[in-house]
Amino acid sequence: MKVLLIEDDTALQATLQRTLERRGMRVTVCSDGLRALDRWQASVPDLVLLDLSLPGQDGLTVLSQARAQGLSTPVLILTARGTIGDRIVGLNSGADDYLPKPFDLDELEARMRALVRRAAGGVGLAAAA
Repeated sequence: MKVLLIEDDTALQATLQRTLERRGMRVTVCSDGLRALDRWQASVPDLVLLDLSLPGQDGLTVLSQARAQGLSTPVLILTARGTIGDRIVGLNSGADDYLPKPFDLDELEARMRALVRRAAGGVGLAAAA
């Protein structure tokens, strides 16, 4: 799975990149809202992990621009903004899922895989464990 991680917190960015790569994913990172859309178009990810509080341009603006340009990549918002109102705004702005910080890495991975599976037309699991 190719993931674009748009996150300005360098410690969290490094932790997520390292963890996801250990789990077999290819991760491209971007820490600036102004460059995020260009990186999104250039990397052609299977999934975007998007923070909302970014320097230069906030994540909701990045998301709105991406959707306006026809980019349909699944987007999972990762943010400290965790109120119900924040979640509703994020989902109504075009995000496919929303996970407030702090979050569990196993839950994050499960949500990521579910989003990519749905985007590919799959439903459920091939076999129950």
